[in-house]
Amino acid sequence: MSPWLTVVGIGEDGFKGLGKNARRALLGASRIVGGQRQLDLLPVCICGERQLWPSPFSLAPVLEQRGEAVCVLASGDPMFYGVGASLARQVPSDEMLILPAPSSCSLAAARLGWPLQEVVTLSLVARPLAALNAQLFSGVRLLLLSNDGQSPAAVAQLLCERGFGSSRLTVLEHLGGDAERRIDSTANAWSAASVADLNVIAIECLANAEAPRLSRLAGLPDSAFQHDGQLTKRDVRAITLARLAPTPGELLWDVGAGSGSIGIEWMRAHPSCRALAIEADEGRQQLIEHNRDALGVPGLQLIRGKAPQALAGLERPDAIFIGGGVTREGVIETCWEQLKPGGRLVANAVTLQSEVALMNWRERYGGELTRIHVAQAQPLGEFDTWRQALPITLLDLVKPLDA
Repeated sequence: MSPWLTVVGIGEDGFKGLGKNARRALLGASRIVGGQRQLDLLPVCICGERQLWPSPFSLAPVLEQRGEAVCVLASGDPMFYGVGASLARQVPSDEMLILPAPSSCSLAAARLGWPLQEVVTLSLVARPLAALNAQLFSGVRLLLLSNDGQSPAAVAQLLCERGFGSSRLTVLEHLGGDAERRIDSTANAWSAASVADLNVIAIECLANAEAPRLSRLAGLPDSAFQHDGQLTKRDVRAITLARLAPTPGELLWDVGAGSGSIGIEWMRAHPSCRALAIEADEGRQQLIEHNRDALGVPGLQLIRGKAPQALAGLERPDAIFIGGGVTREGVIETCWEQLKPGGRLVANAVTLQSEVALMNWRERYGGELTRIHVAQAQPLGEFDTWRQALPITLLDLVKPLDA
């Protein structure tokens, strides 16, 4: 069938900035759905019924009109953090026509002279500001879609707290419209408490000397995490994550999460990686919540409870790490049952009892056992010696595709 739904991207320049196809679609639409700001940009010659999005937001007003000539108005490019992406998951592509305008980030890159392919973009619209923490590296250029007029001040404060106070901030208001304005400053000199709600923040990141170096590669310093001692240490963590091998879009169960370090580093590997941290101890739950925000992965989902009971009904994972509870009845069995075919299971053991459990599991299902010994040089009187950490036994196995 021919498209009944047209999604029109409209900029701050309004109807006059639209192309011929977009104007024709609006003139012929029986219903036009959008936000108040977009609808106010339309001239009186547009006769279709105008309808605001409901609150709370829902696509129902559009989907219920299937077969009518419906237009949806969106800001800029509807497929860039826009309603077009949401509609594309519900409406077949042959029933929908998308007519984009330049996105706010495209306009910002044009104003700044930044090659867009070299810029990291992030939306703060109805999203936690803590996600910015995972993007802060000296020399990186960021374009942020602000949530509101207070976003630039909040971003400046976060940059100062993270050791990036010297970073250059440019706030661009009302891009493409008559009220367009540019504000330049550094994070540590930012003074505007509020700006126009419609703004984009450009950041040229510059780390201060005291800013911690936090790579996206596995093996963050132990000091990057708040913990009560229940922490997979740096070298073991790097080896463990190498065996878990995160790839884009995959889901991890971090069972007996402790301070959440494995799940957090899994999610830092790629923006689309997801993790569930299963932890029963209330104090450690608070540590996980702190660590996930501080290290820029607020989307890590905390499951409050003890395995295996807490695993019931969870989305099946692509990989599982068991850091605690290997000897608890039903834990490893439930994890193996719920793991997707082809998925990876990695479990670490410190005690003799948990080591025996891993050896027994290997006898039944195969896999690879690895013994990890880590020693660090530490003072001994006037000299230095090696201090051996407790050895770790690691089981690494892949679930057969036909299991």
